Order: sequence, then C-alpha cells, then structure tokens
Amino acid sequence: MTWKKTLHLPKASFPPRAVVADRPKYLKRCTDDLYSWQRSRLPTNKPGFTLADGPPYANGSLHIGHALNKILKDIVCRYHVFEGTRVDWVPGWDCHGLPIEMKALQEQGQKLGAQKRDGSANPVSIRNAARKLAAKTVEEQKKAFRQWGIMADWDNAWKTMDKGYEVRQLEVFKEMVKKGLIYRRFKPVYWSPSSRTALAEAELEYRDDHVSTAAFVKYPLRTTSEELRDKLGFGVDSVSAVIWTTTPWTLPANRAIGFHKDIEYIIAESSTQGRLLLAASRLSVVEHQLEEALSAVVAIDGEELIGATYDSAVFDKESSPRPFLHADFVSDVSGSGLVHLAPGHGMDDYELCRKHNIQAFAPLDDRGCFTNLAYPEEMDFLLSKAVLSTGNEAVLECLSEHGYILGQHIYEHKYPYDWRSKQPVVVRATEQWFANVGDIQGNALKALDAVTFIPPSAKTRLEAFVKNRTEWCISRQRAWGVPIPALYHHETNEAVLTEDSVSHIISIIEDRGIDAWWTDDELDPEWTPPALRDSNGQSSYRRGKDTMDVWFDSGTSWTQTKQPSDTNPHVASCYIEGTDQHRGWFQSSLLTCVAYQSRTDKGSTPPKAPFETLITHGFTLDQDGRKMSKSIGNVVSPDEIMDGSLLPPVKRKIKGKLTEFRDAMGPDALRLWVASCDYTTDVKVSQTVLQAINGSLSKYRVTFKLLLGILEDYDPRSSLTPLGSLGEVHQIALWQLKTLSGRVRQHYKALEFNKAISDINTYINTDLSSFYFECIKDAAYCSTADQRLQVQSTLHQIFIYLQHMLAPVTPILVEELWEYTPKQVKDWNSIPPGQRSWADLDALKLPQDVEKQIDNDLPELMKVRTAVKSAQEAARNDKKMGDSLQSFVLFEVEATEDSRGNITLDLFSRRLEALESMSGVSKVALLINGMESSDLSHARWSYPAEFEIYGNKVKAHIYEPQLAKCERCWRYQVRIKAEKDDALCERCEGVIEELRRMNPELFETDYTHDSGTSPAA
Repeated sequence: MTWKKTLHLPKASFPPRAVVADRPKYLKRCTDDLYSWQRSRLPTNKPGFTLADGPPYANGSLHIGHALNKILKDIVCRYHVFEGTRVDWVPGWDCHGLPIEMKALQEQGQKLGAQKRDGSANPVSIRNAARKLAAKTVEEQKKAFRQWGIMADWDNAWKTMDKGYEVRQLEVFKEMVKKGLIYRRFKPVYWSPSSRTALAEAELEYRDDHVSTAAFVKYPLRTTSEELRDKLGFGVDSVSAVIWTTTPWTLPANRAIGFHKDIEYIIAESSTQGRLLLAASRLSVVEHQLEEALSAVVAIDGEELIGATYDSAVFDKESSPRPFLHADFVSDVSGSGLVHLAPGHGMDDYELCRKHNIQAFAPLDDRGCFTNLAYPEEMDFLLSKAVLSTGNEAVLECLSEHGYILGQHIYEHKYPYDWRSKQPVVVRATEQWFANVGDIQGNALKALDAVTFIPPSAKTRLEAFVKNRTEWCISRQRAWGVPIPALYHHETNEAVLTEDSVSHIISIIEDRGIDAWWTDDELDPEWTPPALRDSNGQSSYRRGKDTMDVWFDSGTSWTQTKQPSDTNPHVASCYIEGTDQHRGWFQSSLLTCVAYQSRTDKGSTPPKAPFETLITHGFTLDQDGRKMSKSIGNVVSPDEIMDGSLLPPVKRKIKGKLTEFRDAMGPDALRLWVASCDYTTDVKVSQTVLQAINGSLSKYRVTFKLLLGILEDYDPRSSLTPLGSLGEVHQIALWQLKTLSGRVRQHYKALEFNKAISDINTYINTDLSSFYFECIKDAAYCSTADQRLQVQSTLHQIFIYLQHMLAPVTPILVEELWEYTPKQVKDWNSIPPGQRSWADLDALKLPQDVEKQIDNDLPELMKVRTAVKSAQEAARNDKKMGDSLQSFVLFEVEATEDSRGNITLDLFSRRLEALESMSGVSKVALLINGMESSDLSHARWSYPAEFEIYGNKVKAHIYEPQLAKCERCWRYQVRIKAEKDDALCERCEGVIEELRRMNPELFETDYTHDSGTSPAA
C-alpha cells in the first residue's frame, strides 16, 4: 500500500463530455417538466411575466437567426422563473402569405401565373395545400426548438391559421371598421408583378444597385398666363418643357408637370430642339445630354408658371391641355427642375393631383404589363409588354420616333424590391383596402412613452416608422390568408363593409369555417346580412377575394396574450425580435392594438402598447461581418454548432488508441453562444468564437467534476458552523462568490447576459481555478477532517451558486449535474436546481467587519501572490525548484511610524497563515525591520521580489526549504529526517493516527513512498 490510499483524492463519475443518449431525459426535465411546475407552483397572487412570441414563419428550416431569437427569449423567461415569478409563454407561428402559397402551387405542379385574381386557379385547393404545408413545417420547427432546450407551453401553441385566431383577428378588424379606420380607395400602392399582389412598405427591401434607363423628355407648352406671354415676346407653342424621369414607362399615365414656385427657370435656345423650359441651375446638365451649348433667352420666376398648360401629344392626342402644378417636393438638385406627374404611379403625385381633382390612371395589369388603355390608337404597340423591360423600351422608342427624347442614359439608383421574390416592384394605382393609421398616430407615439426599450435607441427607430406612416394597405390579391370581410354588389361592384356586416360574416365563419368563404356559392344569401337581402331572401352581393396583409395577421397576435391583470388583458411583459421588426411586427402589433383601444370620449383611458418592454436584437453575421446568405454560402446551421462539425476534430487516446472525433457539446453550446453575445448589436458566428464557447463549456464540466469529486463524501448536516468561523482563504472564496452572484443577478435583471457569462467565466478561470483550487489542494486532500470540512462547506456553496447562475443558459448541464449530485447533498438541498429561486439559496453572509476587511485586503494580497509566483518562476527557470511546495518565503517588512508602514505590517501579521495557502509554499515567515533570519542565511539559493503594499515597499525572498519533505503531503515540514524515505510531517502523522482509529483496515499493510503521487497533481 502507498500513502496515496490515505489521501482524500476527488472521486466523481461525472463524465467529462455529455452523453448524447442521456440528453432526452435532461431536456424533458428542464423544459416541459419545469414549465408545468412553475405554472402550477409559483405564486399567482402577484404579477407574472408574459412573453408574447413573435411568430416565426412556417416556411422552411430554422436558421441561426431563429436560434438567437428563441434562445434569447428562453433565457429571459428562465431568469424570471429563478426570481420566483410565474412565466407565461405560448409559442406561435405565422402561417399565411405568399411564400407558403407559392410552395403550395409548386407542389401542385402549377406556375404562379396560373392563379388569377378572379380565383380561377381554384383557391380552395391552394388553401388546402398551403395549410398542409404550413402544418408540417410547424411540427418540424417545433421539434427543432424543443431540441434547443426551449421551455414553453408547446401543447397550446397557436397558429395564425387556427380558426380561433382568425376569428379574433376579424374582431379586431371589425373594431377598426366601427371606428372608421378602414376604407377602400383607388390609389397607388407598391405592386409586385412577380407575386401579383399589393405590398406594404414592410414587405419591401431596397437595393442600391438597381439600373434604369433614364430620359430627358420634352412636352410642348399650350398656354401660359397673359403676363408671361407678353414677357416672352414669341409664341408659347414654340416652347417645350423638359422633364427627367427614371421610369419612362409611367409616361403614358402622365397627367401634369410639377414645378416649384421658388425656383428660377429659363427658356434656352437649342439648335436641334428649339426653345426649352428648364431650371436655370440645370442648364449644364441638359447641355451635356444634347451635346451642344444652349443660350438663355428668357429668365422666368417659378410663380410665373402658375396657370400654364402643355400637351401630351404622343400618348393622348385628344386630351385637353394638362396643367403645371406647384409641388413642394420638386427641387433643382437633379433632373431638369420640372417633374412629370403620374398620379397612378406615384404617391406624392397622387396626393397633389387629388387636390386638383385629377384622377389617377394606371394602364397596367397584375403582371406589370401595359393594357390597351396605355395607347388607345395602336393597341398592339404596348399591349402586354412588361413595363420593367420591353414596355419601358417601347415607350422610349415611341417618344424618340416622334422627336420628344432629348437624351437617355443608364442610371444606377436605390429601388424597392419584393422581399419575398427578390424582384423589382412598381407603383400602381388599384382598388385596395387601407387602414387609416394617421388618426391613431398620436396615441401610438404616446403609448411608446410607457415602454422600456432595450437598447434605448430602438425607441427612436420605432417612432420614426410610426411617424412616417399615415395609412396601411392591408389588402392582398392572394388565396392563402384571412379574407377581408367585404361584400360587393354583383352589378355595380359597390363595396359594403360595416360593423354589422362584419359581425354577420364572423358569425357565419364561426359556424361554417373560413374556407366556406371560398367554397360556398358566390351569391349564397347566408353571407349577406338580412337587411341587405331582397324580399325573397336572396342576395345581390358576392364575397370579395382579397385577403389581409400577413402583417395584420401576426400584428394581432396580442389577442393571444394571457395576462392575469383585468385592466390590461392584452399587454405582454415583453416582446423580443430582430431589428427588422421595427417596421414589421413591432409596428403592426402597436398599430392594431392601439387602434382597437382608441376612444374619442373625454376622460377615456389612453391606449397602451401591447408590450411593457421591447427588446431588439441584431442580425447574425459570418466571421467577416457579412449577412448570412445561401447564395454566398456562408449560412451556419444551429445543428452544426451543437454537433461540433464547425470545429476542428479532436484527437484523444481512448483505451490506448488515438481516436479522432467531433467535440459535440449539444444544445448548451448553442445556448452559451447566444448568451455570450451582445445581442443589441449584430452578432458574429465564427470558428474562433465557437472554439471559445466549447472551451468554456469544457471548463464548466471539468470544474463541476472536481467539485463533485471533493463533495462525494460530504454531508451538509455536519457543517452548520457560522461562515465567519471558517478559515481566511475560505472566507475570501465566499466573499468572491457573493460578489460574483450579486453582479450576475444584476446582469440578468438588466438582461445583459453576455456580461453575466463574462463574469462567470472570469470567476471560474481566475478566482476559482487559479486561486481557490490551488489554495485548498493540501487541505482538501491531505489535512485534518476539520480543515477538509471547511473546504467542503465552501465548495458546497460554490457548487450550488454556480449551478444557479448557469441554469438559465446551460439548463441541460445543470440537470445532468443533479443526476450526479451525491445523495446526502441532494437530500439537504431537496429542491432541484432548475426549480430554485434566488431566495432558496443560502445568504452567504459573513460578518460585516470581515467582508469589509476582505474588500480592503484582497487586492493587496493578490499583489503579494503575484510577486511570489514571479520569483518562484525565476527560481524554476534556474532549475532550483520544481513544485511550488519546494520553496519557503520570507516577507521583509519595514515597520515605520507612518500609517503606510503600520497598515502593511498589520496586513502581513493578520494574513500570514492565508498567505501560505495563497502562495502554495511549504512555509511563510515575517521579517520585521531587518532582523536576521537564520533560515535565509543558511539557504543555498534565494530569489527576491520587490513590490508595494498600501504604498509601502515590501520584499519577498523565495528560498530553499530548510526542512525535509513529507512523503504524504509533499510539503517540506519534516523537522528530523527519518531513516526511512517515508517520513511524515507532524500534521500528517496526526491525520494518519486519526484515520487509523476510524478505518483500521486501511493499515493492514505498511505504507511506502509513492513517487507518482502529489497532492498538487
């Protein structure tokens, strides 16, 4: 037998790597079981925490952005559970809309073009296929979410295609109809030719590299004011107004020319084009296009153009003269200073022309092709040509043939694209339904004042979107969605949309289901309110085919919120989504919720936002800071992080054979990556980042394995002594733990998870591994039962607190630790770590004076430790010593009369015993005012280290031990060298005697020196 048998070396079966086969049971405990437990056990008599889920779109596989979002939500919820707050999180899915419909069409073998607005592509079959596709995707995504350790009410998850959800959505719509916020109008909207539907601003993305063929075009003047005619001195019919446009295809819809009354204009003479009217400041630009010098003939103030008219001679030869209109949006910083106005193809144009009773005109079909209205005299010239390609070229060719093109050029500029199809859109006037959000804008902005924004800058961003929006186009020309419950007279096409008609339609939907809107006979009288039926009970009204914008669908998800408060039944504690949702879900949720609450009577309660706190996270980027894209090939899958396939293979010897494998850290790796990010900015994913994450997880496991090993035989009932009676090093460790837990709790409260993880990692690597573990090795493995009990008491608190601080982020690891926790420790704590609140933890209260003294002393003690380690390293480099125990240390302190000297001496006098453990040496001594030290004088080697404590200079001497080595603990504490090689120090002899009394069977064989055993190993 060897002395090793008498050491208390750590024993733990906790595996260094997670066992994949065991993961399902840990996942269930920390997700479904925990959610059910907290819903049934946490108090209901105080406000709970409600998270409203921004529904992911049920289309395709999950990506790393989903992981960032969902795990972030989960950590927030878990933090509240650990604060003792009851959490309500019911997940949801956004299931309607174009992408799912397109997939459904593809699965049916139909092209998108087969679906026409009249519904001839059998909307019922499309809806059935789309519903099946969405339902399948929801289940696939739900399974993936649960594999990430997401704790939520999965059994009651909602979908926007659920009947109950659709009815609640229609109730919100009805309330907006009641308040006069819904109307129908023929006006310009963003139209996607590729998707054949109107789009809202939130469904656009802008590209800076769009290329158009821009042109300078002239229009002959018809009339001007009498004063201007007199000023000119020549016939008005000899002058042409010059406009510049980047969309020549809109010229067939021209109805006016815009000018600004404060701009200075001129009439310039061209040898090829005649007299031209343009802004004076744009003369050089037009000269460049004409490639000739122009001479200014007459200067004209902008106001003098009031009342002028012109002819649109090419596309509408029989029209009456068209007006010049003053427009605030016209400037002379680009183009010609005159703007062609097409109220059917421009938002600003529409509003200006509407004030002058000029009707919108848009000769385009749903495909973005010209109709025969574009060029009545020659219908085959433009008919069916796409305005974004051949149609645009045909317009330019036609104008050029008639001599109205001054010049054309390629122009690269910013342009809106359909965010789904990635194809350019057009602005086109159609009959659409709109929500008047301008009337509720003030209430919406006021509601945001009561919201907490993280980061604070998110408020400014959301406010900007709300301020810049006065109306919302909510109708879409698709089959897969919630219908706009409008009725149309089958002869006059007059629309009926009232509170009563919507209420009646909702009642029919509740009875027959929403698909009946498409399957029932077109003039089925049951869908028409009785008041609109004829004397025979028949109806002349058909149901509309438009569906609601999917942002209206998801924007009414606040109706799903379960809140205990009767006063605010739909206000969630928190919304969490990416920054793109300021113009999307955040905004649509705010507007629909405020619109639903808004009242006009005096003294009414001001509307509230549907969220108390709004958290915005950034996008996920690759290691080079680029957005992830399939086309670039830089997309990272969450599975790749969990299975370790993004990291280099690990090589280790297993049963003597070098084996290569992937270091798969599972869901905790994915979760730790999320928690380590500053989510308020864009987040990078790289191999370097993931290696650091896996390194941290490995460190956690190694740390917990050591803690479990030392606590294997620990019984908490045997350690009820006050914390203040523990040794100095243990008190310091508990003070560090208390300080850490306070900071971590505050970080969690502020939702700054990356700071919490950073502090935990620093603590484990520095305060625990590099400091406390080194200090206690001798006491834990070799010392007396009382000293070891002090170690175990301290490590028990560290074990419990570390689990609690990591539980919101690495719940699977924490559940696994509970499985391996010694029985007596489990019995004492009784509450599993996932169910503990901060209030369930021991208070870690040291005497106030002790904490204050540690706070003052610890920075100085660390200076001492650093100096000693530095001198030891120098001795080690000179081959004078190996292990730190192979050295003594003497601190030389000058006890001067000033306060610095007294404070310094006091520190060393009080902390001398602690400094021995902290320095890892076999002995420490104190030398005051240069008194001779026999130990130092007889040493064959010594290494000094100078430093300052409280501003007072101190010297530490690291020198050769003057005592022999104990063959059990390896400390140099044997005063008389024994004849044998297995001499023990006085302390170890006492421990052996104690062990002999308690466990005599261990001593049936003599103990011998085991050169391979060291307490420091």
